[in-house]
Amino acid sequence: MREKVDEIFRKAEAKGRKFLLEHEAKTVCKLYGIPVTELKIAKTPDEAAKFSEEIGYPTVLKIISPNVFHKFDVGGVMLDITGPEEAKNAFNKIIENVKKHKPDAQIDGILVQEMAPSSTEVIVGAIKDPQFGQTLMFGLGGTFVEIMKDVSFRIAPINEDDAQQMISEVKASIILRGYRGQPPRDIDAIMKILLDTSKLVMEHPDIKELDLNPVMVYEKGAKTVDARIILE
Repeated sequence: MREKVDEIFRKAEAKGRKFLLEHEAKTVCKLYGIPVTELKIAKTPDEAAKFSEEIGYPTVLKIISPNVFHKFDVGGVMLDITGPEEAKNAFNKIIENVKKHKPDAQIDGILVQEMAPSSTEVIVGAIKDPQFGQTLMFGLGGTFVEIMKDVSFRIAPINEDDAQQMISEVKASIILRGYRGQPPRDIDAIMKILLDTSKLVMEHPDIKELDLNPVMVYEKGAKTVDARIILE
């Protein structure tokens, strides 16, 4: 497991990158037991349609490029794909959009991924602090994390008690435990992601930043929709 992750890091660095592309980051997460959306890499419109069928509709298509950091800003994401022709058109449209906004961008393919059902969104993150080392963060996810500032922190490694306290400390935990008729979310699934993330960053100290956002939390289970890893 550790060797496979190190190999992914080495390949990225060999290409002059200190960051992982989304599919690489999700592969790392999956190796450590962190649940992620199913994905495949398409090189042609026909592959986009084929992979969408295999994954199961609806799907999401995203640009894969080391030169595109904010995919939505350049039209590099197409949501809620529900059929093969739509998948082919989305593939072509994404390529067209990216070439229009970033003509020199290197395009490595199109990521075809499962579109996770909407649910309560949380964020799990890690940052390597110069003084304290690997530090974990948990909070309300999605677009609200920067607005609400409702987050908790712990120095890694953490145990189950730490993970439980991190969840309880954020104001949003009331939503996770069931609020105004809403069913409670799977706290155990969040705890496992926190513990697996702690293990990942401790075993790979060359990780400078890690960002799982959003993580969709359901009544049973959870799934990471987007993942980002930056290396030292």
